Amino acid sequence: MKGGSALDANKIWENLTIADNFIFQKVMRKKRLCKRLIEQILRIKIRKIMFPETEKGINVRRDSKSVRLDVYVEDDKGTLYDIEMQTTDYADPAELPKRTRYYQAMMDMDVLNKGEFYTKLRKTYIIFICTFDPFDRDLSQYTFRETCAEDATLEMGDETTKIFLNSKGRREGIDSDLAAFLDYIEGKAPKGKFTETIADAVEVAKENKEMKVEYMTYYMELRRSEERGREEGRAEGRAEGREDGRKEGRWSTLAELVRENILSLKDAAKKAGMSEEHFRKIAAL
Repeated sequence: MKGGSALDANKIWENLTIADNFIFQKVMRKKRLCKRLIEQILRIKIRKIMFPETEKGINVRRDSKSVRLDVYVEDDKGTLYDIEMQTTDYADPAELPKRTRYYQAMMDMDVLNKGEFYTKLRKTYIIFICTFDPFDRDLSQYTFRETCAEDATLEMGDETTKIFLNSKGRREGIDSDLAAFLDYIEGKAPKGKFTETIADAVEVAKENKEMKVEYMTYYMELRRSEERGREEGRAEGRAEGREDGRKEGRWSTLAELVRENILSLKDAAKKAGMSEEHFRKIAAL
């Protein structure tokens, strides 16, 4: 068949690691791990964090580019943290720095209500965990704040920080637990309690049937969507037609998962929002 199949998705699922956005988001839903990771990166202690919100969507205007943040966290002091797993090394070196600039702007507009003073803006940290060196200096961590060009010891005080972790960098000057975490991203065996706990959480996530079905459904729908996009080119259809196509694609995906004994007929029908009898009929099962 064109696009991704259940067998393709299953093989990819088995090979997923913490470097995959889907797995990273699921693991970071565990507050103690997310909190500990932030503490290791920033070398601070946090009393507590609000439950991580994965894939936080921000859309300030209908005509502006929206963003989806991988892991969006707030601590008990109101500080905001956005943590992103980044595996794509873009040809343009300005891509990631300017992305953090846009994310920062969107986060600020999301929290500041009309009429409020700018002093109400939160302290924010945007953290990109990269599987490549974004600045080619061989550092494991790059931390950026607004400073005065004439006096580098003078910070502007806007309380914004952008951090890029580099799993490929030398491990000098960083915490041993953070170094072990970056080594784990690189495929090395987990070392130390923190990284071993993360590795255990990854295995638990991959053994979770619901998560597996969620990922495989997403993967297969994405492949089918890409295939439709290639076939349709730039042609624009009516909104109703596109919506019908998305529904049919999802039903087709669920039906294939049933045929491969990955999902039960009952669960597939529930996800499709219809009776088992109706789903069996339209899916030709």
